[in-house]
Amino acid sequence: MFDRMIRPQWKAACLGAALGSALFVLSPSGAMAEEDPKLLARQIFADLIAFPSTQSHGGSAEIAKYAADRLLAAGFAEQDVQILGPRPEVAGVLARFRGRGEREPVLMFAHLDVVEALPEDWSMPPFELIEKDGYFYGRGTSDNKTGAVALLANFIRLKREGFEPSRDFILMFTGDEETEMNSVAYFAKEKRDAIDAEFAINTDGGMIETVDGKPLAFIVQAAEKVYMTMRLEVTNPGGHSSRPRADNAIYDLAESLLRLRSHQFPASLNDATRSYFSQAAQFHESEMAAAMRALAEDRASESDIARLDSSIHLRTKMRTTCVATQLEGGHAENALPQMAAAVVNCRILPQDSPEKILAEVRRVLANDAIGVTIDYEAVASPTSPLAPNVMDAVTRVAAEMYPGIPVIADMSAGATDGLYLRNAGIPTYGASALREDTDDIRAHGRDERVEVDAFYDSVEYWYRLLHAL
Repeated sequence: MFDRMIRPQWKAACLGAALGSALFVLSPSGAMAEEDPKLLARQIFADLIAFPSTQSHGGSAEIAKYAADRLLAAGFAEQDVQILGPRPEVAGVLARFRGRGEREPVLMFAHLDVVEALPEDWSMPPFELIEKDGYFYGRGTSDNKTGAVALLANFIRLKREGFEPSRDFILMFTGDEETEMNSVAYFAKEKRDAIDAEFAINTDGGMIETVDGKPLAFIVQAAEKVYMTMRLEVTNPGGHSSRPRADNAIYDLAESLLRLRSHQFPASLNDATRSYFSQAAQFHESEMAAAMRALAEDRASESDIARLDSSIHLRTKMRTTCVATQLEGGHAENALPQMAAAVVNCRILPQDSPEKILAEVRRVLANDAIGVTIDYEAVASPTSPLAPNVMDAVTRVAAEMYPGIPVIADMSAGATDGLYLRNAGIPTYGASALREDTDDIRAHGRDERVEVDAFYDSVEYWYRLLHAL
């Protein structure tokens, strides 16, 4: 493990130009050239996108240093800005905005790493911020570098303005959320006292759901599914392909995977999803709305459940899912396969038992010859209580910027760093405030993008939220 305090470098910094984005300059006083908050946010956005902070490109060490240097240049004390992590390639940043100490601190966080992006798969360079037709394009624009900008730019802006909060704000950037989550696990275990807070707010959770560009609901993530990956493997003596056997490793595995595809885990709600189905029903057509309300009130019929299952968006909120994501098998085109294997990824409702889900998968496969091993152990992620002190602040700012839209608690289908904080005893809430169309979410995909106005509004939302907190 490494633990390094950053030392300021009082010189002109040409990092932005070296990365293909605009130059930013540090003066001896630590003041930066961008005085306008929007220009500051856009410059930091361009710089962050330019870092190919993926596992194959060396991880997060360079981008973490960039973030730390930015904070130091803005006037944060050396002892309040650290680069931390279990290894340099999964480096994160921990920074503290000192307040008056009248209340417990608030922890807020984002991750600096991104999933892989192959240039040949994109219609534009993935590691360059490109503004086109009202959108910002680039890997990480929605997951999760907009969130990193919202925190970094606003910490700098508030420091310049001489803001003194009633409590400390703790900023945490992690370095491998998209892979092993060793970074946040390190913070939760090794630096638990340094991140201790009344609650945490995650920029990588929640959203503002939109349809045709119109905001419908401000979603706050109060729960998330539990991530578990298993490997299925079947072996066979094999033989010559000219003499097919009745048993075949590939066929045996395929038949079991088809049974898994057809299986539905039971529908179930927790506090967060019950709130969502009850309140979000107003945005759906009458039959779907009635089914959502019926489920929230524990009176859903089989036809109600079937109607809800017709929506991927809703189905993932009420069921554990297990899906095949990778395949391998065989060793030669003219030989019967001696091995076939599949990777199955499960996203488990927080109220479901991973052990029971594993047992259910074994039962559904219905083939004792298939070995099932766990590649990624499930880490429990308890639902955070809908605390009024959190929801009131989030709702107040949402009402200022998006009058008339409801604030709704929800559970995310994807896993985030928040699960380790919840397990560490810190209630965690996702409030990215980023407008996204649920039918066109491109995180992890080709030509990832966010609306230009949605980016700036998200940054502004966080500026106001920091005041409200």
